[in-house]
Amino acid sequence: MTTHYEVHGTVALITLSNPPVNGLGYATRLSLTDNLQKANLDAAVKSIVITGAGKAFSGGADIKEFGSPKALQEPNLLSVILMIENSSKPVVAAIHSVCMGGGLELALGCHYRIAAPGCSVALPEVKLGLLPGAGGTQRLPRALGVEPALNMIVSGEPVKSELLAQIPAQKLFDRMAQSPESLAEEAFAFAQSIADIRPLPLVRNLPCQHPNGDAYFQFARNMVKGMAKNFPAPLKCVDAVAAATKQKFEDGLRFERELFINLMWTPESRALRHIFMAERAASKIPDVPEDTPKREIKSIAVIGAGTMGGGISMNFLNAGIPVKMLEMKQEALDRGIATIRKNYEAQVKKGKLKADKYEQRMSLLSTTLSYDDLKDADMVIEAVFEEMGVKEKVFKELDRVMKSGAILATNTSTLDVNKIASFTQRPQDVIGTHFFSPANVMKLLEVVRGEKTGRDVLATVMALGKKIKKTAVV
Repeated sequence: MTTHYEVHGTVALITLSNPPVNGLGYATRLSLTDNLQKANLDAAVKSIVITGAGKAFSGGADIKEFGSPKALQEPNLLSVILMIENSSKPVVAAIHSVCMGGGLELALGCHYRIAAPGCSVALPEVKLGLLPGAGGTQRLPRALGVEPALNMIVSGEPVKSELLAQIPAQKLFDRMAQSPESLAEEAFAFAQSIADIRPLPLVRNLPCQHPNGDAYFQFARNMVKGMAKNFPAPLKCVDAVAAATKQKFEDGLRFERELFINLMWTPESRALRHIFMAERAASKIPDVPEDTPKREIKSIAVIGAGTMGGGISMNFLNAGIPVKMLEMKQEALDRGIATIRKNYEAQVKKGKLKADKYEQRMSLLSTTLSYDDLKDADMVIEAVFEEMGVKEKVFKELDRVMKSGAILATNTSTLDVNKIASFTQRPQDVIGTHFFSPANVMKLLEVVRGEKTGRDVLATVMALGKKIKKTAVV
């Protein structure tokens, strides 16, 4: 089953269950509408909660159906959202972990929304050369405000739920849960508390205005033109949000759909979707299932503070992961830190990084001259001279000091990973992670699997590659 249905007292719970991110494929949409109908017909049910199983509320469209007839087969997402809006009983979205794309559009169609802290919220369609196609450009500005909504839609970047909840006068979240663990209990209590309130609130009925109207949207178009590099989708996003402020909701919805369909056929969108699918295929490993257990990586050690070591370190600092960098001499460490600072300061100067973020990232970096200080790191990456004798000394030291279960990675581009693994008593923990120079810029990460590399090690490194925004290829 792609959704589960339960009744708790007077509250019906519908749980999306389509791993890994509860994609809203045809089977899920059909099951969801069936269960919505069941809840509406049950006299004992007074309110309905929709949530997601596992590690997501919903990541949006089911990419397994991308471009196939099933993606548009009825009930399509627009129809599902309309059914939620027309429910005779209040529907509450209990949002956690990930709420993106069609998942956010689904939540916006619910009468109420309660979110757990730490949830990543986004409408990322622009990254595929598209715009939200199920009401996102019309509902989000009404729920969040025109400017923050436009920023999210044009950038496609995720924003944490607790930050969105702080936006003045926002109506995206009716309540924030105390914690992810308490979300279910709080959602049930909230659903019971609003069960008898009528009329049911709809985001579509909220006002959508900007005090500067046309002047603001012209400013937005000029800004987007400078960043869009001739890609049409970002400008169309501006047009769609502008329509939300000028047209009736249904007219804006039709305009959004027209823009979405036109963008689907552009060469830019086709190319971006091809790249997306190719990168996804490249990350799949036949004998390593998606549900392979992964090791927890909360800290990284990097051997070498040169150009490569510093660049590798920046990837993890950018992702909020503490890094301890080791060198043999203090002067080398000082040069490495200076280079990292210089790179970040250049980003600040160009407006690509805020000063507080720069300082926050630097606060995650520490240094040492002793291997013994690396013992508690969850993963270590060596970036030393490409000579087997040097690698042997490094890995024998790492084998001596690193805790059990730590991943030992080599950045080698030419040497035999199996030979390097043989220098340790734990070849199952050894793997190749070849970053391309400059490591803090280049997107490709070549992952080299040794003959004895554990499947969990491989799965962990592939997931880590994604976390630091690399395209990891085995």
